[in-house]
Amino acid sequence: MSLTILAAAAALAAAPAPAGPTPAPGTQSPSAAQPPIVVPPIALPGPTGANDTSSADTPSAANARPAGAEGAIGGAAGAQGGAGAGAPDAAPATTPAGDAQGGEIVVAGHGKPPPQDPMQAVNLKSYEVVQKVDDKFVAPMAMGYRKALPSPVRAGLRNFLSNLTEPAIALNFLLQLKPGKAAETVGRFAINSTVGAAGLVDVARRKPFNLPYRRNGLAWTLGYYGVGPGPYLFLPLVGPTTVRDLFGLTIDRALLPLAVGKPLTDPTYVVSSNVIKSLDDRVQTDAELRRMRDADDPYGSYRKAYLAQRQAEIDHLRGRDRKPAPAPAAAVQPAPAAMAPVAPAPAAVAIPAPASAPAPTFVANPVVQPLPDPR
Repeated sequence: MSLTILAAAAALAAAPAPAGPTPAPGTQSPSAAQPPIVVPPIALPGPTGANDTSSADTPSAANARPAGAEGAIGGAAGAQGGAGAGAPDAAPATTPAGDAQGGEIVVAGHGKPPPQDPMQAVNLKSYEVVQKVDDKFVAPMAMGYRKALPSPVRAGLRNFLSNLTEPAIALNFLLQLKPGKAAETVGRFAINSTVGAAGLVDVARRKPFNLPYRRNGLAWTLGYYGVGPGPYLFLPLVGPTTVRDLFGLTIDRALLPLAVGKPLTDPTYVVSSNVIKSLDDRVQTDAELRRMRDADDPYGSYRKAYLAQRQAEIDHLRGRDRKPAPAPAAAVQPAPAAMAPVAPAPAAVAIPAPASAPAPTFVANPVVQPLPDPR
């Protein structure tokens, strides 16, 4: 601080010297006063303000910097100030680079759909439209259908429509070289069509018959013989499907009407049955649809659930779903010799094996199979 005061005093003392060149024609005394002009670091105010850059450009500031300690301090502060001013310029230089990298990731994600869904962009638009229609029309109609008709009446209509699919199911079991399953399906159809009042009551699944409903069709047969599902599709009036499933569904629905004729070919019956089935399916899957809509990726969750369900059904048809059964035995395996006397362990593992076999057949069928318990 004292140095600053001395520098200011020296500047004031040197002030008359510049004004005195006019009365000094030949003497060297005014020139002797010029060194004080150079010596005082007049550029000291520069570090506190924004004048460092302008003073740095002038030769007087360049000469003033080696004059003393204050000049060195001022130069250091000016250098820090210049570095601080340059820091914001460096930060934006890195920010666009990060944005460019983020942009590349986003473009790659949207530009390359998953292999099983090459038409993801179109399917996603269709899904969004279907969800809007569902929110405004289908869901309210389905909830109204559930309130208007009691559960036994809705179950009877569902059983009636399911019973009409039994002939196509039996035919596909024959195509899959499963005559036992085909015979059971024919038996179900005969029992429910007679004792079950034209299929309104599913008597065959109860004792003493114990013949459960098994979904099957041409799409199952194609998958059984190794035909892949093809691209995933989400269609307005069909919902989630694949090329293989769409082809099989079309043939299955046309098979019985072509074989029987009227009334199955009557437009009134076709429209009314499809409406009832669609509303009933919407009621049955309401909880599952709500759960998938609450997911981070509703469309992806819908696609994943459908493809996993269809693959589980094909695997069960081939008998591959029984392979995971030995997994519990592997968990007990860590004590092979020591635990050999313990015989109940293998018996406990063998009990769940038969129960797990039919699980995909019933659990993985949210559309038709889950019949409500009688109340």
